[in-house]
Amino acid sequence: MTHVVTESCIQCKHTDCVDVCPVDCFREGPNFLVIDPDECIDCAVCIPECPVNAIYAEEDLPADQVKFIKINLDLSAKWPSITRMKDSLPDADKWKNVKDKLKYLEE
Repeated sequence: MTHVVTESCIQCKHTDCVDVCPVDCFREGPNFLVIDPDECIDCAVCIPECPVNAIYAEEDLPADQVKFIKINLDLSAKWPSITRMKDSLPDADKWKNVKDKLKYLEE
């Protein structure tokens, strides 16, 4: 099993999770982070660090977020590694509680 970044991260891209990851499994896109499932060691230290609750263990994914398993897999092969915390997106607070954000995902 691996951990999965879900829809809540879109348009927010907080990177608190990146700083605690012991294996540098996060990849960065324009407005979203993903976890490389081949690198994730299932340690779960990233979960409590996410201020928008966007990270789940694969087996705990809500049913409407299961599609993010494939999204994380596909995008982690394309996007560069991120290993240090950086500022969130400027409008992150505005997007925090918005639902149905998949249409805003930039690849």
